[in-house]
Amino acid sequence: MTDAGDQKQLVDLIDDIPIAMLTTFGPDGPRSVPMARQEVEPSAQMWFITARDTDHTRAIEQEPRVSLTFSARDSWVAVYGRAAVVDDSAKLKELWNTFAEAWLPGGPEDPNATLLRVDVEHGEYWDTPGGKVASLISFAKTKLTGDTYDADHGEVDV
Repeated sequence: MTDAGDQKQLVDLIDDIPIAMLTTFGPDGPRSVPMARQEVEPSAQMWFITARDTDHTRAIEQEPRVSLTFSARDSWVAVYGRAAVVDDSAKLKELWNTFAEAWLPGGPEDPNATLLRVDVEHGEYWDTPGGKVASLISFAKTKLTGDTYDADHGEVDV
């Protein structure tokens, strides 16, 4: 069962962490690569700009299941779902930025530039509200009381 608050928390956390490790499950087995997330929608659908001639795009075309992990100083997110290589020049131009240009210097008109869309099916997050200070207090409390680390945790089926 999906709680709307948990889904919003998941999306908000992902929106704050721009880099993910994308794991594909192609014919050569699991393979992970860092990817810069361009957009995350309220439905937990994510967009990435990538090169068409990569191992991860070829793997997705053969097996669309993917896993994404995001990590920040005080929050962590793991999601899985289905990915698709999407040829949409208008969306590519909308999402294009200088970071993408570092990898694809030909710009959004480059025939090797394409999009990955990930439709999240399930996600899980751990968050320490309050940032570094709250994390330090929680660690100290753990040492003093023997209780476990305080973190918000949620699971979402999308």
